[in-house]
Amino acid sequence: MSTKGAGTAQARTTVLTFAEKRKRREPISMLTAYDYPTARAVDAAGIDAILVGDSLAMVVLGHPNTLAVTMEEMLHHARAVSRGAKRALLIGDMPFMSYQADSGEAVRNAGRFLQEAGMDAVKLEGGQHYADTIRAIVRAGIPVQGHIGLTPQSVHMLGGFRVQGRTAAAARGLLEDALALEEAGCFSIVLESVPDRLGQYVTERVGIPTIGIGAGPATSGQVLVVHDLLGLYDTFSPKFAKRYAELGAAIASAVEAFRADVERGVFPGHEHGYAMAEDEWQEFLAAERARAARPLRMVKKRS
Repeated sequence: MSTKGAGTAQARTTVLTFAEKRKRREPISMLTAYDYPTARAVDAAGIDAILVGDSLAMVVLGHPNTLAVTMEEMLHHARAVSRGAKRALLIGDMPFMSYQADSGEAVRNAGRFLQEAGMDAVKLEGGQHYADTIRAIVRAGIPVQGHIGLTPQSVHMLGGFRVQGRTAAAARGLLEDALALEEAGCFSIVLESVPDRLGQYVTERVGIPTIGIGAGPATSGQVLVVHDLLGLYDTFSPKFAKRYAELGAAIASAVEAFRADVERGVFPGHEHGYAMAEDEWQEFLAAERARAARPLRMVKKRS
């Protein structure tokens, strides 16, 4: 059983909080995090939910897409986030091939996020085809967040990172996916890279919260990859991402300043060092002088 949040007076965010905020038309905020210090900062800022996203593969591990990240890597980072966040709802992103092949394996892998990594829920990509898998996970007592629209794990099937739902037929299919996920028991749905009016329409048709990422302003909430928000990842910058800081440039500047200080001999300075009492130093030097004055002991060589 997770002890996350023990000893704090702040109310924990839960899946019920999502439902209540949707009912009151209060926007839901969600960000990704992949490590302890980021989770602490995001949690302290009052963000409703933290997603340990499989975007970890790209923005932390340097892969070209999300397909390479493994369950063990996801659990490793999820544990770090769980240690850092005490109030936000924590959602673990199920990586590629952790749920697609078999419902039983999907349930076991989803359970590991809760049992081993301190997550409160899991997220998985896909619509109607995964309804039975979602039912099985929910039946095991594990909350599930769905994800439709642009689903990065299907990037090769989609022909790249492309906006989804732009035709009438595609829009209808996306709506049917959303309704199927709701019926299967999802507590919320991520809508990624769909036209604004479609994001609004789906939000109005389903009875659970929608979390938009490039789905317009009318969804129940919004999520961003924290590295996009902070300007820490410039390999790929989606249109929907807004940069609130340029930490990548700030980090580069700080590192260059450090290198220059080292090369000029101005770091470390006196203020960065530690003192030793003069009498202790003199005692140390006297002992060293005495040691140096002793004759060397000859060691007889064995024949």
